[in-house]
Amino acid sequence: MKLKKLTSTILTYTFLIMGAIIFIIPFLFLITSSFKSPEQIMSVPFRWLPKPWRWQNYIEAFRVQPFGRYYLNSTIVTSLNILGILTSCTLAGWGFSRKYYWGRDFFFLLILSCMMIPGQVTMIPLYIMYSKLGWINTYFPLILPSFFGSPFYIFLIRQFFLTIPDELADAAVIDGCSPFKVFWYVGLPLVKPALVSVTIFTFLAVWNDFFTPLIYLNSPQKYTVMLGLTAYQAEGFTHWEYLMAASTVAMLPVFVVFLSLQRYFVQGMAMSGLKG
Repeated sequence: MKLKKLTSTILTYTFLIMGAIIFIIPFLFLITSSFKSPEQIMSVPFRWLPKPWRWQNYIEAFRVQPFGRYYLNSTIVTSLNILGILTSCTLAGWGFSRKYYWGRDFFFLLILSCMMIPGQVTMIPLYIMYSKLGWINTYFPLILPSFFGSPFYIFLIRQFFLTIPDELADAAVIDGCSPFKVFWYVGLPLVKPALVSVTIFTFLAVWNDFFTPLIYLNSPQKYTVMLGLTAYQAEGFTHWEYLMAASTVAMLPVFVVFLSLQRYFVQGMAMSGLKG
């Protein structure tokens, strides 16, 4: 029995290690290529390590294109999206989980049904609406939708609110808390893992979004990071060394956010479906 268990453990870890190596190879290629010359990136046979290491690729990447400006634009857009999602979805999730009124379950199912509508269906109507409002080439189409909530995040936060015992809210009301104070001082502190999960999801979705800025932004000075990476691709020629360096810098916030918040992220995803 012990030999069988040991063999199973060895096979499991071997499979996981092989999978990790397969997934990490593209990242290693990206990082090492950011220190190479164009000739070394395209060299045959392929060489993993650059010789010599071209640290100036990172400096040149910011000099050739205003990548710092793209970074700032993405930071602003992503931060406002996170604020909008957390504000709208926590309020909606609290209302669907703790308040009892006629039609509550019907409206919740109606919101969930929105997840079945492909984005391609609403793309053209939304563009026409934003165009009539004069919002093309502005950040409004990229930011304002987050303040109206997201069905998936509302569902996630609602499921977490359902795990809070009713006695806690009742005790707060007896102590004199208003409905908003019950939400602020009782509800929110207890759903921190869910809020962190939503923050990570929103950050990854907005920071890595290429298609939405491509549709609505025309001015290069308003480009976000993902759209700004295309600036290194000229007609018939690509500055691969600068593109790799800029892509590495663009990838850093994703690693920092996920690694710093992964404990809450795992907890939030594990507990979001415990009740409901």
